[in-house]
Amino acid sequence: MVAWGFDPSACSSFCGCVGAGVISATVLCPLDVIKTRMQVYGLPSNLSSTAPPGFQHILKNEGLPGLYRGLSPTIVALFPTWAVTFSVYNHLKGLLHSQGDNTGELSVQANILAASCAGIATAIATNPLWVVKTRLQTQGMRTGVVPYTSIWSALRRIAEEEAGVTHVAIQLPVYENVKLYFAKRDNTTVDKLSPGKLAICSSGSKVAASIITYPHEVVRSKLQEQGRARHGAVHYTGVIDCIKQVYQKEGIPGFYRGCATNLLRTTPNAVITFTSYEMINRLMHQLLPH
Repeated sequence: MVAWGFDPSACSSFCGCVGAGVISATVLCPLDVIKTRMQVYGLPSNLSSTAPPGFQHILKNEGLPGLYRGLSPTIVALFPTWAVTFSVYNHLKGLLHSQGDNTGELSVQANILAASCAGIATAIATNPLWVVKTRLQTQGMRTGVVPYTSIWSALRRIAEEEAGVTHVAIQLPVYENVKLYFAKRDNTTVDKLSPGKLAICSSGSKVAASIITYPHEVVRSKLQEQGRARHGAVHYTGVIDCIKQVYQKEGIPGFYRGCATNLLRTTPNAVITFTSYEMINRLMHQLLPH
């Protein structure tokens, strides 16, 4: 078994990488802001021939701080980025060494595998901070939107306004239980269910989760749209008030506006995703030694 023990050399490399990353991010942040805005909104009008696109516009309208939007989440992200990268990469190299030959050297393929897995783990761990960075860098161009005030403000609002935890909390347990039902009924195991049965399980769980949580999606969208407007009129004072107003004006159907269209889009996606996952997972179990 490979331990995750402390490695002074790795720690030194980690500190060096983070330090270099902080310096680099600080120096190049203005160019990163301009690059992100160009990616999202395209080229600004009235380009200057003596400055990068948008440089003078940002200085004029937002001042010097505008050129450093998104710097704080970039710096914060450096620590988990290198921590996850180094720990996962070194741990996987140790695992691959323990299962390889006695030469002490990993093959190119093994190094690529370890590095790829480390990259995937790092992307998953740090993606929320990169989303926040992009939002902070571009919010100066969205004048009608209430701005984020900090990293934590952005994370909290994104979690409250855009997260879909409730939906997944219903969909996955329903999916697993329907699979168990079919397996018991057919006197088999869940890993031997046919693709057709898996399609039924995935579509059924998606429809059930959508029907149960769609009223929440409607209320969230209404509050979210209201909250985004800087000077917009306040139509709802909160979740309860929004539910009352929607029910009084539209009744139960008001909570399911667009639900059929949503199901036409999301149900096939769920079928393809879950069925593909199950089949690929079975194939990998057959190919890889246990």
